[in-house]
Amino acid sequence: WKKLYLAHHWPVTVCKMSANDCQDPPKYWTIHGLWPDKGEDCNRTWHFNVTEIKDLMLDMRHYWPDVLHSSLNRTQFWKHEWDKHGTCAATLEVLNSQKKYFRKALELYQHIDLNSCLLKAGIKPSSSYYKMTAIKEALTRFYGVTPKIQCLPPEEGEEAQTIGQIEFCFTKELQLRNCTSMKGGSKPVEAHLTLGTEELSVCNDTLPTYYPSEVQ
Repeated sequence: WKKLYLAHHWPVTVCKMSANDCQDPPKYWTIHGLWPDKGEDCNRTWHFNVTEIKDLMLDMRHYWPDVLHSSLNRTQFWKHEWDKHGTCAATLEVLNSQKKYFRKALELYQHIDLNSCLLKAGIKPSSSYYKMTAIKEALTRFYGVTPKIQCLPPEEGEEAQTIGQIEFCFTKELQLRNCTSMKGGSKPVEAHLTLGTEELSVCNDTLPTYYPSEVQ
């Protein structure tokens, strides 16, 4: 693999997407995962062991919660992320244990600090719509790179898409880079997040964009 995606999702949108027991989703961007752009050289026999990240537990529950399931003791989401992505990322020395992988994702999340950057740019959850180009420009101005932004397409009778996920890309040296794919680049492993029947896809630049403050 060539690059890592650090995916943040907007809990309110995630809760809107499927039948789940979301209760009172966090009102801040949380971690979805840290994903190599290809699922290869993955050690699928390396099983998730929650005791390895017990020191990180407070931060994990706060910044990387299982948004769809409100019970705090559930670890399936982290297990899934480790099994599917962590075991592939572990070819990199800085990510070559469960503790390193989860801790590094938390560090990158704190470093990006997406929540405060959006606020500084005046982009906050609201009942009025945003232009996708304005959101992109604000992020690019702040970070110097182009992230990948995913939305829920408009439902029937709606005009606006709903922002759901923002992914930042990193080189293997963990430096920020553009997410735009290189010519002939590989398709990312998890281009679409499917939950229930609806799925996120790359946002449309021309549609008004909804950044919801609560689950409708």
